[in-house]
Amino acid sequence: MNTFDAHAHMVAQEFRADRAEVLQRAERQGLLGIISVVETLEEARENLSLARQFSILKPAAGLFPTILALEQATAMISFIRENRDQIVAIGEVGLDYWKVQDPLHRQTQRQIFSQFISLSLELDLPLNVHSRSAGLEAIRFLKEQGARHVLMHAFDGKASSALEGVAAGFFFSIPPSIIRSPQKQKLVRRLPLDNLLLETDSPVLGPDPKVRNEPGNISIACQFIAEIKGISPPEVARITTENAQCLFPRAFL
Repeated sequence: MNTFDAHAHMVAQEFRADRAEVLQRAERQGLLGIISVVETLEEARENLSLARQFSILKPAAGLFPTILALEQATAMISFIRENRDQIVAIGEVGLDYWKVQDPLHRQTQRQIFSQFISLSLELDLPLNVHSRSAGLEAIRFLKEQGARHVLMHAFDGKASSALEGVAAGFFFSIPPSIIRSPQKQKLVRRLPLDNLLLETDSPVLGPDPKVRNEPGNISIACQFIAEIKGISPPEVARITTENAQCLFPRAFL
């Protein structure tokens, strides 16, 4: 059963001791690729290095939304342009209204997000979007800015809000934490399978919040979605992997 992890943090400190073993376990379970997202420029540089060591890693580059430094955004944009041939997505980027509550800071956050959306259009790179406590706002902002190729990762908003994204052609990725999240279970019930991808958000959002998550747990999300949709896990794996190939074509070259 071949699957694809659309969002994981493989540069994270939690994987420094056994990253190779973690990735080997994932490959043995049929994982075809992992979109390895980052939060800082330092991580983006390391991500490219890791992708040269491990072919399963498909590097993204972006600035985490709680970093409100315009100069860091400018530096990240330059890095992405310089390495556009190696990068398969821009991420993670987006809005975070849980951590960022000051109206002026949120304005800066939107300004930075707008720059990454423009870059996505310029380079024809998909966006891997964070939208914690800002789901509907992020979807509407993306639509206003003309974003085309969008993944809403671990969306925590209402299903009705997500359906606005579906209407715009956006995709939504589901982590293994769905087994303990009524919100994500409702999301999967309401959203068409043609708009769903699998993710792990490793090392977090695993089936047990107290245990490090890893890409091999992608099968847990796959199986749970299959139960909700009333179809087989291989069918979920096939359709979500096809969706990933549609959204992240460079990751399959």
